[in-house]
Amino acid sequence: MQHLDLLVVRKALEWSASGQRVWLCTVLATYGSAPRAPGSLLAATADGHWIGSLSGGCVEDDFLERLSAGAFPEPVQLVRYGDGSDTHSSIRLPCGGILDVLVENLPSNCDVQAHLRELESALAGQRRLIREVSVPDGARRLLPDRDHGPRVEREDRLLRLRVGAAQRLLLAGYSTVAQVCAEFGQSLGFEVVLCDPRDEALQGVELPGVEIRRELPSEFIRQGGCHADTAVVALTHDPKIDDLAMIEAVRTEAFYIGVMGSMATSTKRMERLRRVGGLNEAEIARIIAPIGLNLGSKTPSEIALAVMADILRVRNGIARERV
Repeated sequence: MQHLDLLVVRKALEWSASGQRVWLCTVLATYGSAPRAPGSLLAATADGHWIGSLSGGCVEDDFLERLSAGAFPEPVQLVRYGDGSDTHSSIRLPCGGILDVLVENLPSNCDVQAHLRELESALAGQRRLIREVSVPDGARRLLPDRDHGPRVEREDRLLRLRVGAAQRLLLAGYSTVAQVCAEFGQSLGFEVVLCDPRDEALQGVELPGVEIRRELPSEFIRQGGCHADTAVVALTHDPKIDDLAMIEAVRTEAFYIGVMGSMATSTKRMERLRRVGGLNEAEIARIIAPIGLNLGSKTPSEIALAVMADILRVRNGIARERV
């Protein structure tokens, strides 16, 4: 499964390269209930083709109807849905939500296509970028992103949009807990990859939308399978899989690294990783073990919930002691 925003940019590039003007929409802010986070994308053409999502329904229909009627001729335009301030729209979002959207009118030219290619490489995990867009003239430039600030920032008439890889959940080995984590991860918008070389473990496994690789997760990681937006979780109780995955994962920029096991098992594993794996204390400190929030979980589904909740905690910058 490819991240939706990556698909949006690739399709926008395809349309632009074929000579079509493209309208690129970016969610800037949400207030109240909203299904798509800031930074989410939608692209459309004047003839009604579109890809992506802003709200999951009504906003897309309104935007496409207005676009077909000749709206949004400006290089950039800020549109607010939900509070009635836009006289051209009567959309009301669920639970009183409000949605701010940036609409960019992109002509078919080499500069636009070069810009879209840079966004594609960022969303594919090659690097992180900051897009600066000036309102209302539409001037734009790309800068390297060296930190993990908010996805959208506003400074007077300048918008700063962070663009990074699709958030990836790397499951190091298959288990019943990994099965449920894969399902949860997809529903939360993660690109899910499962690595396991064991034919017997994968026999009969069906995970629609999950990339299944029949190889050691440590090898996948070593070959560049992790980026800064990757969560690595080892859930097999097999040291050959779990330990090797941890040794490789701590050498990457993965934002979350965790391994399943009791407190006693985790203590023994850390000793083993120091002695055999050669990990130093800084590398050991990156590994969350036992994995997940302490929810008193017992069943595979409960454990998977605790794991995914902890990943979201780290992704959202919340200290564990505050949970």
